[in-house]
Amino acid sequence: MTSPDLTPSKLQARGVWKTFGAAVALQDVNLDIAENAFITLVGASGCGKSTLLRTLAGLEARSAGTLTCNGASIEGPGPERAMVFQHYSLYPWMTVLENIKFCRRLAVHRQPHDSASVEAAAGRADALLRLMGLAHVASHYPSQLSGGMQQRVAIARALMSRPQVLLMDEPFGALDAQTREVMHDLILHVHRLERSTIVFVTHDVDEAIYLGQQVVLMAPRPGRIHQIHSVPLPAQREQDMKLSPDFLGLKRELLAQIRATSGMETDFDLLAKLSRAGSIDLAPEPTAHPTHG
Repeated sequence: MTSPDLTPSKLQARGVWKTFGAAVALQDVNLDIAENAFITLVGASGCGKSTLLRTLAGLEARSAGTLTCNGASIEGPGPERAMVFQHYSLYPWMTVLENIKFCRRLAVHRQPHDSASVEAAAGRADALLRLMGLAHVASHYPSQLSGGMQQRVAIARALMSRPQVLLMDEPFGALDAQTREVMHDLILHVHRLERSTIVFVTHDVDEAIYLGQQVVLMAPRPGRIHQIHSVPLPAQREQDMKLSPDFLGLKRELLAQIRATSGMETDFDLLAKLSRAGSIDLAPEPTAHPTHG
């Protein structure tokens, strides 16, 4: 008999299914995410990464199974969970500072505010502006910012309410490689400071390994968890770790598993056979020359 777990998961999924009509998006998902963990979800397109994230956010209703946060069933969005999307979803008529403060206007966060709480919220917003390197553009509008700066605003807005869980759906997918590396180090710094639990969806294997303490590899058709890998890197990450043998070894393993679970290996074999056949079948026909009698 195993002893009872005295440190329950921050987030827990048990036998979670999600269907859209006859299509199965998630099949029997079981997952435990600990307090202050940084978990990355990776896999081929159609493996259910974003669907799982949205069910954890309460934006999608599961078809079967149980989902809990702090032991309580997830039946919809809640103030303890915040979501950051790939598209920045900023309000174009609001300044950077107004966008960051916006969550305080939502009904779920409305409480009687005395002068002390208002002052504390203002201090929180100012601190987030400095943390995200946005203080010099506080009065700017989103259209005046680069993509990377807009995503910093979106992250700061999500952090404004001090969420216990930060759910991120490919937040850096539209950024160039250099900006993405800066954002990687920034979100790791935020994670250390805020001590929130982060679940991060990505298509980028390098990103999944560099950010995650664990990489959850998902497989498609139907979407399911294939394997969970612990990342063999120290907690303090540096960009040159991407060249280390441990990093490259895990990257090769993950890429091989993604190819195998997505059917890409079969597709490669079929393409190779067709190419070999084509080199024979598609050879030019000899030109016929008329004969003269």
